Order: sequence, then structure tokens, then C-alpha cells
Amino acid sequence: MAQKKEFVNKLRTSGLRPTKQRILIAKNLFDRNKTFHFTIETLNKEINRKGKVRVALATVYNTVEAFTKAGYLKEILTSKSKSYYDTNIKSHHHFYDEGTKKLTDIDYNQVKLSKVPTPPKGKKIKNLEVVIRIEN
Repeated sequence: MAQKKEFVNKLRTSGLRPTKQRILIAKNLFDRNKTFHFTIETLNKEINRKGKVRVALATVYNTVEAFTKAGYLKEILTSKSKSYYDTNIKSHHHFYDEGTKKLTDIDYNQVKLSKVPTPPKGKKIKNLEVVIRIEN
């Protein structure tokens, strides 16, 4: 019951009404022991494959976007047209396997950068994340 309250709080702080479908999405995202990397499509398939409640793709998309804006999820771009999301919101890097289309976390301290460009005037660097593409 405490977990359901946590999901409801995350939904409300993300500006969403806690419907049955959205609570199911939150449970699928945050009721895990390990980091979860996903696309909207893979999350939608997982939820609708095992769920008794049918959840529309638009509901999944809007809920994930609201969680991302609220800081509960991190978006990782792997190409111009493909976004993955991550439940681990701490600063870290990723391996992206182009064959399996899977992301794997890399500890932030395992990547050492010797030189970072100066940001444009009036701007500051908020975060630096590296995606290393791998293949067989």
C-alpha cells in the first residue's frame, strides 16, 4: 500500500491525475530492483502483455513525458528519431549496443574526459553524458 501511495505522489507531482492506467505505468517503471532502460514502444508492449487493464499508447507516452519533465526519468537519445528512457536519474554514461538495441549503464567515474569545450556565452554546462556505441 505504501508503494501505491508513492506512485500516486509521483503522478501528482508530475502534474497527472492518478488513474488506474497511470498507476500501472508507474508500478512498471519504479517497482524494480535494477535500472530499467526502455523505449515508449517496449514499455507499452510490456504493460499491455501482462496487464489486465488495457493502456493506450498515448497514455504511456504522456505519462513517461510527464515523469521525465518532473525529473523521475532520464531521456537518452540514441539517434535523431529514437529515445530511450532510464529510471536511473543519477549522472552516468551508457553503452548502446547497436545490434541488440540495449543500453547498459557505465559508472560516471569510469569515463575520463581531458577537455570539454567552453559553452556559448551566457550558458553553463548542466550535465555531461556519454553514449558509447558498441557492435559485434
